[in-house]
Amino acid sequence: MLIRHRGLEPTIDPLAYVAPSATVVGDVRVAAGARILHGAVLTAEDGDVVIGVDTVVMENALVRGRHGYPARIGDAVMIGPHAHVNGSTVEDEAFIATGAALFPGSLIGAGAEVRINGVVQVNTTVAPGEVVPIGWVAVGSPATILPPDRHEEIWAIQRELDFPGTVYGVDRDVPMRELMRRQSDYYGAHRDDTPVDGTT
Repeated sequence: MLIRHRGLEPTIDPLAYVAPSATVVGDVRVAAGARILHGAVLTAEDGDVVIGVDTVVMENALVRGRHGYPARIGDAVMIGPHAHVNGSTVEDEAFIATGAALFPGSLIGAGAEVRINGVVQVNTTVAPGEVVPIGWVAVGSPATILPPDRHEEIWAIQRELDFPGTVYGVDRDVPMRELMRRQSDYYGAHRDDTPVDGTT
């Protein structure tokens, strides 16, 4: 389904394919040869989403663009099932496996791999050709790649990357009730969404 959001609607190349059960929202551009499979969601909240030539977004993956953090997916990229790509740039020929999570401001270099359930934290750069192993965490720029049981080391780097400011636009000390009021307002823009005629 194609949906107009914030007055903008998706642009799908005639040689691309968007499954009938996929949802494409707002300022999303899908290039020739790209395949958006069943249950995938491409949503341009208030930042655009670009999907490159011959890129495949597998079932139930999420690709989200947001203000200041567009989602830019290069050519010949694989985005695996249930992957979460939020405000990230993924360069050509990268492999993002099942369940991987990429956070705003992250950059995945050409030919890099984020394997099953790998995490790339905010404002983190994974070098071209580098591998984030199954379940491991990449944090910092350049990335330090650590197993999840080394939380204290991950946190020592992550706390300087400003997760709350990057993801939510708030200071770390903003109370949860205020944070969620702001998030509710932000996502409230979807009340005005409308289906685009001729949706797939």
